[in-house]
Amino acid sequence: MEFVADFHIHSKYSRATSRSMDIPNLAKWAKLKGVNLLGTGDFTHPLWYQELKKYLERDNKSGLYIYQGIYFTPSVEISSIFSQDGKVHRVHNIVLAPSLEVVGEINKMLATFGNIASDGRPILGLSCKKLVEELFKISSDLMLIPAHIWTPWFSVFGSKSGFDSLEDAYGKYTEKITALETGLSSDPAMNWMVSKIDKYALVSNSDAHSPSKIGREANIFNCELSYKEIKHVLETKDKNKFLYTIEFFPEEGKYHYDGHRKCKINFHPSQTKKHQGNCPICKKPLTKGVLSRVEELADRKVGFIPKDAVGYKSMVCLEEIIAGVKGVGKKSKTVEREYEKIIKDNGPEFNILNKMSIEELFSKLPEGVAEGIKKVRDRKIEVIPGHDGEYGIIKIFEKGETKSGQ
Repeated sequence: MEFVADFHIHSKYSRATSRSMDIPNLAKWAKLKGVNLLGTGDFTHPLWYQELKKYLERDNKSGLYIYQGIYFTPSVEISSIFSQDGKVHRVHNIVLAPSLEVVGEINKMLATFGNIASDGRPILGLSCKKLVEELFKISSDLMLIPAHIWTPWFSVFGSKSGFDSLEDAYGKYTEKITALETGLSSDPAMNWMVSKIDKYALVSNSDAHSPSKIGREANIFNCELSYKEIKHVLETKDKNKFLYTIEFFPEEGKYHYDGHRKCKINFHPSQTKKHQGNCPICKKPLTKGVLSRVEELADRKVGFIPKDAVGYKSMVCLEEIIAGVKGVGKKSKTVEREYEKIIKDNGPEFNILNKMSIEELFSKLPEGVAEGIKKVRDRKIEVIPGHDGEYGIIKIFEKGETKSGQ
């Protein structure tokens, strides 16, 4: 069966997350978005772990959990801050577990290395090697996925605190890695420039901190909906069963370009080189973004496609398209009402954005919204790239373009 999976989200127990990130709201929004399988996020947090046991029912056939028709798999993002070879590294890893019983064992183990109750994404002084070693002592059925691998401050390849290779970070445990998460500021095409990560499946997830962000990046499978099958498909990089990923336009991510937010400097890597990596305003080093870091490690030119690459589709969320049509903010009541009506009349957002034909779009949706979706599919949009922690800006319509037909 074909299904949509988003493995990396957070709960209400993580910093800077919505209070509505609980199981009932996650299930509600997963249905609106068209996501079939969610990672639970934050399983190390004691209060969230208790809620997972309260709400989720084990489905023995799939090895997953169910709440009101939505499947869940236990997941967490772990922040490792550690010294290695004379440098401080900060790396985030996603861990998926086969059961809540295994989660209980993981939590007992991790609690001996730090305070797992302080945040839904625990910060531990474990190196990547030590983390993987301890995890796989508990279960060989875990999935380990390095998170948003290019993000400057907290990732395995990050310009500020990462490594130049997976082997440098994970040593002999590199073989335990199930897949790599590309993050919001890169897409598969950028990752294809780096041959040494070819053998890994590239996954995309929302890293949602509020329910409406679920599925903004996601993975499309056509296989048995089960924990073991998903793990096998990712490990073998089976293109017949892992169909494609849903992606941000990477320019919209918070760290695509280089820059200094406070100084309002937003540079393409070529501009950064002209300034020797320093901010022309404050003269301090710029925060080197994802595009720069990919180019540093790349051994191929832009446009190269590996023969066994899993494809992708770039998407702009429906709320953002409606906001562009209406000329209002994404969180406005106008957008909320229009979004609810469109979903009620036409089904989940994923199907509208990715499955409906052009004819259906224009016959069933408001003309401006249909035109916006078509523009995104045709990649006829303008993006002001994100930098130094600030999201990029998508411009779907030119000024005054959406007035007709609305």
